[in-house]
Amino acid sequence: MINMIVARAANGVIGKDGKLPWHIPADLKRFKALTMGGAMIMGRKTFESLPGLLPGRRHIVLTRDRFWEEPGSEPVGNVHEAIRLARTDPIWVIGGAEIFEAFMPLADRIELTKVAGHPEGDTTMPAPLPSEWLASAREDHDGYSFVTLDRRRHP
Repeated sequence: MINMIVARAANGVIGKDGKLPWHIPADLKRFKALTMGGAMIMGRKTFESLPGLLPGRRHIVLTRDRFWEEPGSEPVGNVHEAIRLARTDPIWVIGGAEIFEAFMPLADRIELTKVAGHPEGDTTMPAPLPSEWLASAREDHDGYSFVTLDRRRHP
């Protein structure tokens, strides 16, 4: 199962200057709880934006630079190589925008934090299409919601 996990504002913003343009402690706790024990697939810039290696998770990094390497990371050159490397681990696609775009057609579930408002940002992601995704769970909070979206299976 391929899971994507993303926080997205109402205007589509998911990042600014390599960081989240908001601070929601509950979102960070949820991210940790969901991804623990899994393989996180991310782009190089997302990896470099982390405060360091996140304990209890694999760091599979998609990069065009075949010579790039960082201790604790597992660099790969394409989506299928990343999936093959993750094998039986739960797969969590964590960003950035190009990585989300590449995995969108393959994803089974999106764990979405819907952030209210329209913050400034330089990285955006289109909203998941309701024709392709069905909300199976929702938890509303002041200023944000946690929404689980499952891919609709069409006959």
